[in-house]
This record gives sequence, C-alpha cells and structure tokens, in this order.
Amino acid sequence: MPPVADRVSDARRTADVIKVEGLGVEFYRSRRRKLSLREMVLRRENTAPKETFWALKDVSFTVGPGEAVGLVGSNGGGKSTLLKTIAGVLLPDEGQVAVNGGVAPLIELTGGFLGELSARENVLLTAGLHGLSKAQITERFDEIVDFAGPQVRAGLDMPFRHFSSGMQVRLGFALITTLDEPIVLVDEVLAVGDKDFREKCYRRMEDLLAEGRTLFLVSHSEADLRRFCTRGLYLKSGRLVADGSMDDILEQYNNNPG
Repeated sequence: MPPVADRVSDARRTADVIKVEGLGVEFYRSRRRKLSLREMVLRRENTAPKETFWALKDVSFTVGPGEAVGLVGSNGGGKSTLLKTIAGVLLPDEGQVAVNGGVAPLIELTGGFLGELSARENVLLTAGLHGLSKAQITERFDEIVDFAGPQVRAGLDMPFRHFSSGMQVRLGFALITTLDEPIVLVDEVLAVGDKDFREKCYRRMEDLLAEGRTLFLVSHSEADLRRFCTRGLYLKSGRLVADGSMDDILEQYNNNPG
C-alpha cells in the first residue's frame, strides 16, 4: 500500500467536504452557589452572575475529500469540542460549519451507545440511525462483531454498561468504521485496548483512507498522527493557531505547547 501522503496529496482537487467559518462555541462556567433549604422552599432565584468562556473562537478552515487531518493541542484546547461541532452534537454560537456528506463519529469512549440497551440493540439502533437498511445491518452484523472480538460476542445480549472500557471501544470502533459515511472522526479512543487490537484498528483506518474517506484524528500519540495524517491543525485555548503539514504542526506544538 502506498504511503498516506501519496494517497491524499491531491485531495483538494474537488469540492470541500468540511467548511468551517468563524466558528465560536461558548460554554457557561457556573458561579452560582447552591440554594439553601429556606430559599428552595421559598423558590428564591439565585441571581449570582454566570461566567462564560469560549471553547472555540474564530476558527476557520476547509477540508477536501480524502484528507487525513490530525488535531493537536493541550487538554482543554478545544479539540473534542471541534469534533463534536463537526458531528452536529454541538451547535455553533458564532459562525457556521458546513459538512458535505455523512459523518461517522467515534468521539466518546462508548461511541454514543446507550448503557441500558444490550450491545446487540445498540448496534442495530446506531446502524439504523446512520441510514443502513435492515438487510444491510443483517449482512454486516457478523463482520462488526467478529472485528470486536469473542468477548464482545459472548456479551452481545448483556447491558452495554456492563462492558469493560476496552470492550466498549472494540464494539464502537467496529461499528463506526463499518458504516458508509465519507467522514470519520476519531477522538483518542485508540489509546484504550491491547496492542493486537490497536494494530487491527490501524489497518482498518488505512483501508478507510485508501477508499478515499476523510479522517479527523485527535491523538496525543505522535506516532499515530504521523502514521495517518499529512495535515495538522493546532488548537490553542480554543483558537486555531496553525494549519500545515503534520510534521510542521507537531514541531510547532512541541516547541510551544502552551
């Protein structure tokens, strides 16, 4: 298989699949004290001020089809917030995000699964929400479970919340990467799991890139970022401070992590 750089070097030749313009996402940091019992009985409102902060501010970039983009930055820099906004989990307070095509998000440990449902039910529900027909789900079900491994298969009908974190990641990754969505978002989840499973995930990600999928990868592993991504975005305190080749972005981040 040719290196990633050779596969995606001409990714910008067609229309952008993601366009972010002036994106801002504002969160509240509560400064309100708890109400006393008397205040609760009298239904008095707590009028202490609320403090806000911008998780993302004035972020703009575009991504072409087939690009593999790595997001770097310190904890709290806005990486996960950006992925959730692209996935539609969060709405912008400023600016806009335009996505041309479906998104397969693996941006939380559980993959968005519901803890009280069984693993089997979560697969059927999530695959259906992503547009797979009953026939398609049936056709791919064994492939998904086989990728996740024998422990997951043995627990298919138990509540998902009883799965270990490693089993949750296995099933989430197996399902999300089996979908047909052209954009794949992956947020740190590959840090969980044994070495053999991580290598299996890496091979699956290489296959997705070879198919022309667009990848957004958040990782603190430089090896992973260099392996999959030719382009990097550096977020610092919610702002995009650099956009360039993955090697250049990692050098900037290492020299000024902030």
